[in-house]
Amino acid sequence: MRFFAIAVLFAATSTVSAQKITLSGIVTDSVNNPLDMANVVAINQDTKILDGFGITSVKGMYKINVNANANYSLKISYLGYKTREVLIQTKDADITANYILAEEAQSLDGVEITYEMPVTIKGDTIEYNADSFKTGTEKKLEDVLKNLPGVEVNDDGEIEVEGKTVGKVMVEGKDFFDGDSKLASKNIPSNALDKIQILKNFSEVTQLSGVSNNQDSYAINIKLKEGKKNFWFGEVTAGGGNDERFIAHPKLFYYHPEYSINLITNFNNIGEVPFTRRDYYRFTGGFRGGGSAGSGTSFNVGSSDMGFLTTQNNRAKDINARFGAANFSFSPKKTWDLSGFAIYSGNSTDMQQNTFRQYKARTDGSQPSPDESTESVTAQKSDLGLLKLSSSYKPNANNHFDYDIFGRISTQKEDQDLFSTLTGDVTEIQKQNPYSINQNANYYYTLDAKNIFAVEAQYLIQEDDPFYNASLSQSDQFRLDDVLGMDQSQTGFDVVQDKLIKTNKLDAKIDYWHITGDKSNIKFTAGSLLSTQEFSSDIFQILDNGNKFTLDGAINDVANDVKYNFNDLYLAFEYRLKAGIFTITPGVSVHNYTTKNAQLGTTVKDEFVRLLPSFNTRVQLKKSEDINFDYRLTNSFSDVSQFAAAFVMNNYNSLFQGNRDLESALSHNISLRYNNFNMFNFSNIRGSVSYNKRVDQVRNISDFLNYPNPDYPATSDDEFIQTSNRISSPFNSNFADETFSANGSFERTFGKIKAGLGANLNYSKFNQIVDNEQAINESFSTSYNGSLGTRFQNAPNIEVGYNLSVNTYEQPSGSAITYYTHRPNVKVDAAFLKGFIFNADYSYYNYKNEVESINTYTFLDASLGYQKKDSKWEYIVGVTNLFNTTSLNQDSDNALFVSTSEYFIQPRYVTLKIRYNL
Repeated sequence: MRFFAIAVLFAATSTVSAQKITLSGIVTDSVNNPLDMANVVAINQDTKILDGFGITSVKGMYKINVNANANYSLKISYLGYKTREVLIQTKDADITANYILAEEAQSLDGVEITYEMPVTIKGDTIEYNADSFKTGTEKKLEDVLKNLPGVEVNDDGEIEVEGKTVGKVMVEGKDFFDGDSKLASKNIPSNALDKIQILKNFSEVTQLSGVSNNQDSYAINIKLKEGKKNFWFGEVTAGGGNDERFIAHPKLFYYHPEYSINLITNFNNIGEVPFTRRDYYRFTGGFRGGGSAGSGTSFNVGSSDMGFLTTQNNRAKDINARFGAANFSFSPKKTWDLSGFAIYSGNSTDMQQNTFRQYKARTDGSQPSPDESTESVTAQKSDLGLLKLSSSYKPNANNHFDYDIFGRISTQKEDQDLFSTLTGDVTEIQKQNPYSINQNANYYYTLDAKNIFAVEAQYLIQEDDPFYNASLSQSDQFRLDDVLGMDQSQTGFDVVQDKLIKTNKLDAKIDYWHITGDKSNIKFTAGSLLSTQEFSSDIFQILDNGNKFTLDGAINDVANDVKYNFNDLYLAFEYRLKAGIFTITPGVSVHNYTTKNAQLGTTVKDEFVRLLPSFNTRVQLKKSEDINFDYRLTNSFSDVSQFAAAFVMNNYNSLFQGNRDLESALSHNISLRYNNFNMFNFSNIRGSVSYNKRVDQVRNISDFLNYPNPDYPATSDDEFIQTSNRISSPFNSNFADETFSANGSFERTFGKIKAGLGANLNYSKFNQIVDNEQAINESFSTSYNGSLGTRFQNAPNIEVGYNLSVNTYEQPSGSAITYYTHRPNVKVDAAFLKGFIFNADYSYYNYKNEVESINTYTFLDASLGYQKKDSKWEYIVGVTNLFNTTSLNQDSDNALFVSTSEYFIQPRYVTLKIRYNL
């Protein structure tokens, strides 16, 4: 902490600036109407530097802080009006002045501008001049975006604008790895940025922009500096450190009006994970949810991943990352665009974790299983691949055809050695080689000014083949041998499960919009969602001599062979009306559902009709202030894995038996959001609440395997021996499940100071059956954060923050377990001595329960770089985990137990990097 006290003092004493005064007033048109979002800039006549700028409020008010006793050129501009220039000489007192702008036929695009506007607003596009928001220490797009009002980069590297995730990033109008913003934020060099355009109400189909709700759709377009066009640019970074640490990170970019090429690679073992398994499964490739998205039907054919461990905060005991990605775009002619990308990500990860599980007490206070402590060492290896090709053809304004094909392929393996205080030593092996191919074809046709048609179809082919193997020693706490009919004469138990899931899904619809007036339209939809899934699995034992032992003595079948068909035929109607500040969109859809699962020689069929309403209202209070209310009734369906009636192993102490008679579940979804982004004082206020109530929700019945104690009553008072082994089966619960969440945030810039406050609240209530008794599980989590940071261009910058998270887990017995995490943090960025850049990121964690601190730990990453002016070479010395912290903590909750874990991470290391900028 002494180091950061010195850094704070250094930042404070280095920030000596001239005396400031305020220029303020009102900007109106010739009839005295206030002009909202007009630009006002103050250019110092002596230095020719832009000293201050502002955007007028809805009342036309502006406010700028400038130096006292200086000469300024004040320039006021607004789209469609003549730019006005006024010379001002400041004294020691504030100045108030109002200005009137005259209209002109020529737009601002045709006016000669001799200065760079920091912010320009044109309709739904906000354009930021990147250099106006740089402080001198930025190296990549992410660093610049964090300085822009209303723009954030979250912990996952995704870009958010006004609290909503950006769906598309473009560079010079060309897609940059469509479907993800992380690769852009982490890799595009900051020195290539000229303008950053925020595109609100974004629609990729121009014909639908006026008839669909795109208010929550955002995209970003990057405009490059002139020297970066038609030339290769980028950077090549290489380095090494102690303990054989290394990094090789070249990235190259080329942009031409007709084509573009982006190449990114990263090979390292210093803990930088450019593309995680979570990123892989989250990466959409730009694909939307399919034709049925928004129809009211929820049917997902998720991955059959058995539950590989995930890294915490992208940290682990050892991480070796291999990453390569290529992205291209090509326009054979003005009406035809081709694009695509290929991504490879390989990771070898070693993890070590200690976990304590406290099983939830029943209403009478007893526990279904003794508490359990585990120690595990895990080795993971994954090779993940993504490939996408896209074509977009727009022969004229009335026709638009898109085709995309997106493929995933991977090889994943996890080996884990685990010791449990209940079951002893366990060795687990999981591996799988899944793949999927998703194709998308869309055609949009405008018949005339009042009639628009759209045809959208998406076809998915997917195959998952998870393999599981568990080897256990003989133990009184392992009772699945009896259930599965295993050979108990062996020295231990070696159980294997093979599983294969094949999926074919077609999602198609036809939309028709009829424009009924300037502010209203109706939409008719006819669609179908068809899915066929095949599920097969088998459990068997490997004997000491290596032979396969068939589990014919199991109390239930251990081999599944299931075929599941799902069919949704639906018609939908939606009416959209703009009335003043209100946009009202009621809708309704009628569905004919048919499900069939065939197994064990018989078929179970379910067919019914359901009406699903929806209602959305948006209140546009101002251009950047709105309230949005949404209600939807959705019908949720399980995939094939929930219907498989034979045993399936979840892990070494848990079996799952599906229920072929499962029905669908209804869900009431209500949300209310408020957003206010004020360019006048650069404040951003957001708030939202949401509520979900699920009826006939699919939940689990869990039965723990307890057996008579042979020592009772002679030497033991316990009539039964409890184990953590259990069998679970899904059922449609008669008890309603509920979730409620609320969040709010406030950000504002005061001159060169940026402040922020935020809070999140989540409540969850769900019902399970444990040992034939209803178990009500409730969890309540809150988090609070605050930050205060500087944004100086010629002085060091510091940001201080504080985060508090509180997780409370209620048990069926009425008792509760609560964990707290306190995290103060400090970030320092400083450019000094004409070429040096210093960065540091410090966090202190205090992880505790209601009684005592469980663990305290500190993270400090720091780097010092040097780059001579106009030189292409840069030298960086970095240290990671300076205080050599060995572990971090986390807690989690599920239906059966509350767990808290200690998770071990990489030690301290120092690296030297050399970077060459192209």
